[in-house]
Amino acid sequence: MNAVQVLQTLEDHILDKDVVLDTQRIQHALEVAEDAYKDSRHWSGETYMEHVTGILRVLLPFQPDEDAIIACILHHILSVDGWSFIELERQFGPKVRALVSGVHLLAHVTVHNRRNTIEDLRLMLLTVSDDIRIILISLCDRCYLLEHMEAFDEADKRRMSLDAVQLFAPVAARLGIYSMKHRLEDAAFPVLYPDDAERITKQIHQYNEQHGDFTDRVILQLTTVLEEQGIRNFSIAGREKKPYSIFIKMRQKSLSHIGDIYDYFAFRVIVPSLEECYQVLGFLHRVGRPLSHRFKDYISFPKPNGYQSLHTTLMQLPGAPEEVPIEIQVRTEDMDREANFGVAAHWSYKSHGSTVQAMEQVQLQKMLASQELLESEDEAPQLVDHIFVLSPKGDIIELPEGATPLDFAFQVHTDLGLSFRGARVNGNMVPIDHPLENGDIVEILKHKTPNPSPQWFNLLKVASAKSKLRRYLYAQERPTLITQGRQLVNELLRKHHLPPLDQDLSILRMCDGTTLSFSQREDVLMKIGQGAERASSLLVRSQALEELLSPDKKADEKEEIIALSSRSVALEGGVPMPTRCAKVCKPDECKPVAIAGVISRTGKVVIHKKSCKMLQNSNPERRIKAKWA
Repeated sequence: MNAVQVLQTLEDHILDKDVVLDTQRIQHALEVAEDAYKDSRHWSGETYMEHVTGILRVLLPFQPDEDAIIACILHHILSVDGWSFIELERQFGPKVRALVSGVHLLAHVTVHNRRNTIEDLRLMLLTVSDDIRIILISLCDRCYLLEHMEAFDEADKRRMSLDAVQLFAPVAARLGIYSMKHRLEDAAFPVLYPDDAERITKQIHQYNEQHGDFTDRVILQLTTVLEEQGIRNFSIAGREKKPYSIFIKMRQKSLSHIGDIYDYFAFRVIVPSLEECYQVLGFLHRVGRPLSHRFKDYISFPKPNGYQSLHTTLMQLPGAPEEVPIEIQVRTEDMDREANFGVAAHWSYKSHGSTVQAMEQVQLQKMLASQELLESEDEAPQLVDHIFVLSPKGDIIELPEGATPLDFAFQVHTDLGLSFRGARVNGNMVPIDHPLENGDIVEILKHKTPNPSPQWFNLLKVASAKSKLRRYLYAQERPTLITQGRQLVNELLRKHHLPPLDQDLSILRMCDGTTLSFSQREDVLMKIGQGAERASSLLVRSQALEELLSPDKKADEKEEIIALSSRSVALEGGVPMPTRCAKVCKPDECKPVAIAGVISRTGKVVIHKKSCKMLQNSNPERRIKAKWA
């Protein structure tokens, strides 16, 4: 789009949404952009003007104010010679400068030559997120790029898609912007999991053909039921679950077919008031058969991002196949807008310009920073949405979705987690790995003293809970494991006719080519005691053992062989034997010291200083007297 087309689009948007914008100011930004960008191209292959207007189309449904629109248009202006933050602020003010600065940073941290991890990017996101508009424009930028990846090479496609599902989509969900979350995931899914995407797409097609299109029938039947009950001014819409959401749920629940998913088909009922939400829920439970454990009240217990709605799953819903479960969501118009636009749903326009309702930096950063990590064995930890659960006393505990009673116990207090014996959820005993739901009341049963098990690592879902368990087991078991490791190493030494470990663990001083501190030497013994490493691995890892058992190993490549003719070492009995200096103590004839030798199995004599601990630890039967001639 050129400037004229953009202005026409904005004018249509203003009329449609009944908002007020300073179009002259926006027109000035468009003229500046056209003049600055000219035919310069974005790294994606488009011209800069095509790129920013494409992002603007994604942004408009969120009803941005004029500062956000201008920042979207000009967020690549700093790439143009002659433009700086100072000039940007001079022409468009400090607010636009701040927005462009933040968007400019976030738009470039995941492109070519990137060296940032997901955690680094998340930290960067927190650093610049003092304005929700920065994050929203960046999400729109990322969404537009993902939906126009045709010209990218495979490496760029995969990297950007990974960023989408591991960072940008979870952040959108955390801020309640589910419409953006689904767009990002749907664009990334076929790139990251092409086989799974094809399989699920095929299943969707077959499943829909099997049951036919019953959406209009259900809407007509439900409309009749609600009107008969006196509900007015409502709307009903149907939807099918998004492919990526299907993929995640099938993997989490170990399902093989979309027919096993309870919320593949869903209908959303929008009513005018909060009271009518619960009235409609009651009517629906009478006309369909509700499934137990499939009711969620996100109105009484909203998600941390503000999401509110009633969810229930029904069988035998009028108009739908009897064997197909249907999820029904009931909410007000305000709840529906917030479900789609999240924190951006609170923006408002005022005459002669526009403003964004105040959202303090601390509040926004808290929403993002409190995001917990949920660990997965299959892939890197990812950001996840949160739930609220209750203690028996009514205390509200925030946890990531997928958390278990064991995770809950560790979240309440580390000691409660370590003493975990069992759990009741809503009054019923549940397994230790039972996934908690929003609004659950969780009661923890505990031992009198801590009694954790290493097997809990396979049951815990939350990264912080695993970390607490790991620290406790490490502190408790370390002395025992070190003792067990010492016993195993001593058995190895006895087998090779060597004395046992001394108090300083000298034989482990040089390990894997590194000089170890005493604590690190104990760490080696602990791993051997755990069974994580074999004692026999020290035969090649410990330099001292290599010296004592196989001193000539790779000697021709790495050791200086000391011949009698050149180094004048006299051995006991005058028997000529090949000799070499020990690396561990490096005796030197230029600075004469008392020396002695150790005969290797290959017949070479390794010369040590008499004070060398390795000499003292060697097999006495292999020692031979030596001196400088």
